[in-house]
Amino acid sequence: MKPYVILNAAMTLDGKIATKTGSSEISGNEDKIRVHELRRDVDGIMVGIGTVLQDNPKLTVRRVKARKEDNPIRIIVDSRGRTPIDCRTINDMAPSIIAISKDYENTDKVKELSRKAEIYASGTEHVDLKRLMDYLYKKGIKTLMLEGGSTLNFSMLKEGLIDEVRICIAPMIVGGKNSKTLFDGEGFDYMKDSTKLELKKGYKLGKDLILEYKVKHSD
Repeated sequence: MKPYVILNAAMTLDGKIATKTGSSEISGNEDKIRVHELRRDVDGIMVGIGTVLQDNPKLTVRRVKARKEDNPIRIIVDSRGRTPIDCRTINDMAPSIIAISKDYENTDKVKELSRKAEIYASGTEHVDLKRLMDYLYKKGIKTLMLEGGSTLNFSMLKEGLIDEVRICIAPMIVGGKNSKTLFDGEGFDYMKDSTKLELKKGYKLGKDLILEYKVKHSD
């Protein structure tokens, strides 16, 4: 068993989630409210270590009315245990889990992190995402919001672990071969291998366009 995983992201019309400098101010205020409503409704929220190092996010519910207990459990996928000990993602606002590979579970840094967050080790070299999903489900996380970044997005997609994709498309184009796209990683070799989606809902929200897709899992 695994959580129901909703990938949520904002991107430009040309599919960028950040410029080459890391600038990522994309969606409007209306979409930010939508995102925090979703955070309030899910059991957990997951990001990769790149997002933590770049943005230092809190991953809490702030833009809508909520209690402290409405904050989702925060999960960082961090194979090598690089999470900064003073980052905002492992503060006392909500529980946090750091998923690392077994290769790094006995390092001094991870032992230090274990005083502020729960540590879950699986896989060698990289976190075993399927085992992580099973672990999170057993901890009571039935719905999980995936907020990137682009490498983790593709890894989750490739493993068939994403159930739904909700995208905010902002009316802007930034270009740049070094700008971050919604999915990076190694990518698929052929179009026939791509993950197929079914559009369930689309609507305008402020200046942005929201598209909600179901992932069509192969049998």
